[in-house]
Amino acid sequence: MSKIQIDSNPTESKVNTMGIKNWPIWTCEVSEFPWTYDAKETCLILEGEVIVTPDDGQGVSIKAGDLVTFPAGMSCHWKVTKPIRKHYQFG
Repeated sequence: MSKIQIDSNPTESKVNTMGIKNWPIWTCEVSEFPWTYDAKETCLILEGEVIVTPDDGQGVSIKAGDLVTFPAGMSCHWKVTKPIRKHYQFG
């Protein structure tokens, strides 16, 4: 299975080209929960920090400024350590 991909601090040009600022925003307070990705998700973390641990892998620390891609079919555990605010898109 594919792994979580992180592009730390993508360029403004890349953000604009991808149209990220037009994507919906999702927020989450400090919490923990299981999650399964039915479709690929790409997101830009605007605020906060989270540790995402795939069921079959190591935990990955994700923070503000990271452009992250989660593969379709991945089951994982989210541990939000600082409230999260992100732009996101599925598919």
